[in-house]
Amino acid sequence: MPATIVLGGQWGDEGKGKITDALASSSGMVVRANGGSNAGHTISTPQGVFKMHLVPSGILSPGTTCVIGAGVVIDPIQLAQELQELRDRGIDTSALVISDRAHVVLPYHSEIDRGEERLRGEVPIGTTLRGIGPAYADKVSRRGMRIADLCDERTARPELDRSFDARNKLLSAYYESEEVDAVSMTEQLIGAAESLWPFVGHAEDVVQDALDRGERVIVECAQGAMLDIDYGSYPFVTSSSPTAAGACQGAGIAPNQVDRVIGVFKAYSSRVGSGPFPTELFDETGHEIRERGREYGTTTGRPRRVGWFDSVAARRVVRLNGVTEIALTLLDVLDGFDPIQVGAGYELDGAAIEHVPTLSTDYDRVKPILAPAEGWLEDTTAIREGQDLPSKARAYIDRIGALTGAPVSMVGVGPDRDQLVSVGRDIAAVIR
Repeated sequence: MPATIVLGGQWGDEGKGKITDALASSSGMVVRANGGSNAGHTISTPQGVFKMHLVPSGILSPGTTCVIGAGVVIDPIQLAQELQELRDRGIDTSALVISDRAHVVLPYHSEIDRGEERLRGEVPIGTTLRGIGPAYADKVSRRGMRIADLCDERTARPELDRSFDARNKLLSAYYESEEVDAVSMTEQLIGAAESLWPFVGHAEDVVQDALDRGERVIVECAQGAMLDIDYGSYPFVTSSSPTAAGACQGAGIAPNQVDRVIGVFKAYSSRVGSGPFPTELFDETGHEIRERGREYGTTTGRPRRVGWFDSVAARRVVRLNGVTEIALTLLDVLDGFDPIQVGAGYELDGAAIEHVPTLSTDYDRVKPILAPAEGWLEDTTAIREGQDLPSKARAYIDRIGALTGAPVSMVGVGPDRDQLVSVGRDIAAVIR
């Protein structure tokens, strides 16, 4: 059976974890493809609310194999802690597989991250300061350390000694930052590696074997496609590729092994950190959406910037990723608004444009062409069938599908697992 990719269609925080969690119940495997502990998935279950950064969302579905692919950069200390916290809450983590090819985020990476943000002065990227960018930089510079290297007791300590020595010189001389305690951190890293070793393996072979057996494999991307290193709002982007193509690379699957690409979009928009955001709201409406949507970062706790749905950016994501269907989340947040605005187009320097500008200086000057939609002013949180949605809510959903070029197949109406409504089909068929 082919693979399904779940990707964020905006700037992250779209609710991908909820969708992956729903799909995992009928899937044999969930693979995390990119990013690191800068990502955050919040999943509400009968056992409580779980906030995860590295472990795939499928870990909460018994019988589902969870894989951390080679495209992820792993903070081993963070991952070891996350797994222990899950076990402490009664979650079985034995079905986890960690790619031995995944690169490692080391303690000095976060210090370099802080130093880079400080050097940017008044125009920071707004990173999570988790060291993700510097870890990917070391990876592509061919000086990174992989999980396999960290777990090799013959070479781990000498390699860590060399790495800490070189990076501490960089921290003190260039960034004017304090050096990392190499001795203490080495012991913590070796300890974390020992606890992770039972999970480490050839992840790409595990994934391919599952596909050969005919299992449904879910590949989940971190962040959102508008933060892609190549096609996002550069330089205000992440350091990996949270796209369908990036999912294939990071998970170890071929493009022709994918038959379904689910783009997850909020019914409005949000963004963390700096960067262009044409439909951003700065008024009381924006504040109310933030509070109703609990728009505070899972990883950083920072308040997110919020705005209306941006169909220009969304349509671009649909086209570049071959999105076959949309999961529209947090529809219930808009229950109390009338009218609702939709970013239907862009205007730059007085002229209508149909593309997303390449230069951030141009993108910053874009004015949204807003089109009003009627609000439904009804509570949708208890609705479980698409036919029971208010007619004006259905009209809004249909409009999103028409503007983006991909049909909406499911709608989120709350944080809980069962607050997912199928549009046009039975929910069991949608989350097959």
